[in-house]
Amino acid sequence: MDEIKEPVSKFVKVRCPKCKNEQIMFGKASSVVGCLVCGKVLAEPTGGKAKVKARILEVLE
Repeated sequence: MDEIKEPVSKFVKVRCPKCKNEQIMFGKASSVVGCLVCGKVLAEPTGGKAKVKARILEVLE
């Protein structure tokens, strides 16, 4: 029997350092993630996991 593999990529909840807005983003974002309120860059793509420039509050399963 083949086992179904769980995805290793996760969604993360981050807090914007500028306006304190909390939002959920993909941990392996392939494009720049900006704050939905003030527009500050929260994460940049690196080819694998995104380089997060905000505080990670929670990793969502």
